[in-house]
Amino acid sequence: MQTVTCEIRQEARIGRGQETRTGKDTRIGKDRGLFVLAVGVLLIGANLRPGVVAVSPELAAIRAGTGLSASAAGLLTTLPILCFGLLAPLAARLARRIGRERALGTMMALLTAGIAIRLLPGLVTLFAGTIVLSAALALSNVLVPSVIKHHFDHRVGLMMGLYSVALFSGAALAAGVTLPLGDALGLGWRGAVGLWALFSALAFVLWLPQMRRAPAAEAPAAPVAVSPQTLDEVDTADADDNPADRRKLRHSRLAWQVTLFMGLQSLVYYACVAWIPGVLTSHGMGESKAGFLLSLMNLVGITGSLTFTALVRRTRNQVPFAVCGSLLFGCSLVGLALAPVGGAYLWMLLQGLGGGLLISTALAVIVLRSPDSTRAAEMSGMAQGFGYLLAAAGPFLVGVLHDATGQWTLPLLLLAALCVPMTLLGIGAGRNRRLDDPASAASTATAR
Repeated sequence: MQTVTCEIRQEARIGRGQETRTGKDTRIGKDRGLFVLAVGVLLIGANLRPGVVAVSPELAAIRAGTGLSASAAGLLTTLPILCFGLLAPLAARLARRIGRERALGTMMALLTAGIAIRLLPGLVTLFAGTIVLSAALALSNVLVPSVIKHHFDHRVGLMMGLYSVALFSGAALAAGVTLPLGDALGLGWRGAVGLWALFSALAFVLWLPQMRRAPAAEAPAAPVAVSPQTLDEVDTADADDNPADRRKLRHSRLAWQVTLFMGLQSLVYYACVAWIPGVLTSHGMGESKAGFLLSLMNLVGITGSLTFTALVRRTRNQVPFAVCGSLLFGCSLVGLALAPVGGAYLWMLLQGLGGGLLISTALAVIVLRSPDSTRAAEMSGMAQGFGYLLAAAGPFLVGVLHDATGQWTLPLLLLAALCVPMTLLGIGAGRNRRLDDPASAASTATAR
């Protein structure tokens, strides 16, 4: 009897040991899977700007080779932003149909195809390829925050900060190496811009495991009640729309503050990305140096994003980041208008730091103001839909104003003036509230 008891105890210890090892192996496997997923998300993030930014350093060569006017060139740089606005609302519908991860992988394949189309000769292919890649970027912009909300529910602030770092890294790389790499390899502007298809193809290949593991469609989950608490505290399930306690986003004052803040910071950023090389070269600076300064602005943007990432968990809201970013960006624009070449390095440092804080804040409030990943996809679609439609006016209007006045002072001062309402909207969007809280959602009638 004693022998049997000892054997039972020994088997129990072995069983507990096996259970412990199994649990540990499961945790290790989950952590490894999350790490691979995070790398994939960040690589996709790094691909969401080169297709647009790579055109800016080559804009003079494109105009010389195609005969585009400043207004037409402004339209070329505006098309991606316009597509961001028009197509962003389709992302949530696509995610529900085929799943977030599969939709995001499909967009990487479409992005690669769009960049490759621009390699073909002719103006039609230049604009057609731009539209295709812009469609891929528009939907990806919306899908990534939803993926982060869903998979990194306890690290939302950290992951959104790192995601914005990836955005700036890709933009800085495109601005800095497109022109010199194209010249070194003798590719011309088409080949230089087309090289970025290799980068997006790499992102697609590395994302394939996520597409295979993901469900074919998103299954609706039970509703979950959410109250306003700390940053980074999130849902345990995705909630369905419940008419009793989930308002339409267009009736939410907070949703519009987030949307317009996203739109204005995108407007000033993309207007600068499109035209800063032109501003500097028109005042006698060489094209390579102007492209380097655009790259410097985006490199410093990484510092702004990292600053946000390091401090976001220590603050209850994002108001300080929105205010500081708006002030820095506004000062840089005034400086560019008054002394574009003499203070160029200082203006790019201020603009990069301010831009990094602004985009990190804009992307974070989309997720942090949302109670769950379903709501995050809806909020992302609205903010990037309406927001980018507003932003699309920036590069085009700057080009039109330059054609009308023959100088850059008025367009730059106008952009600087927009930093005032952007600051006010950032204060509203940055406060620690949730979309479906009664205190933070007001009808449009009340808002008026």
